[in-house]
Amino acid sequence: MSKQNKAVIYTRVSTEKNTQETSLVRQEEELRSFAKDMDFQVLEVFQDQHSGYEVEREGLLEMLDYIKEKNVQVLFVQDETRLGRGNARMAVLHLLHKNETTVYSLNNAGPMSLNEMDTMLLEILAIVEEYQRKIHNAKIKRGMRRAVDNGYRPELNIKNRHNHEGRERIEVPIEEIVNLREKGLTFLEIASTLKGLGFEVSKATVHRRYIEYVEGLEV
Repeated sequence: MSKQNKAVIYTRVSTEKNTQETSLVRQEEELRSFAKDMDFQVLEVFQDQHSGYEVEREGLLEMLDYIKEKNVQVLFVQDETRLGRGNARMAVLHLLHKNETTVYSLNNAGPMSLNEMDTMLLEILAIVEEYQRKIHNAKIKRGMRRAVDNGYRPELNIKNRHNHEGRERIEVPIEEIVNLREKGLTFLEIASTLKGLGFEVSKATVHRRYIEYVEGLEV
């Protein structure tokens, strides 16, 4: 199938009660059927048993990383409240909008519709973020100019100048990642732990290296 025919599913309930697990199963079944009817291939399913007012949800964070890394363009949810409530909902919508990911809602029987206020807020957030980026880049350029004026020679300080790939592969202790994962830590918690040990790695990098390790064992 072509790239635009691929999607992921996100399901959520508000509590960790066992009775709520039935709702998660039902949501997934209905969304898989919905995605099939819309001619989409489901690559992955993410779920949470957590309040929608919070953004620190393991399934949500993994889904956002997956969408960005795999360039997934469509997300299926039961309704907009599954993404979140209040400010958390707008934050998630903003991240999805940045990635040009379309949200399909079962309640809408298609792409999720946004009201006028939501659309305006997303536009404002995009403008603010763009100017924050410009200010950040301006500060970097200003600092570099001042450093060069004071004798800094950037051409003598570039690491791995002969590395034609243009980007270093971040070295991480895979044994520690596996050990911490086996102890029940989330990828976010593992990344935080490694940073405390001096390894500047993101949650996405930790997740990717762990998957590479697991897939290597299966070969």
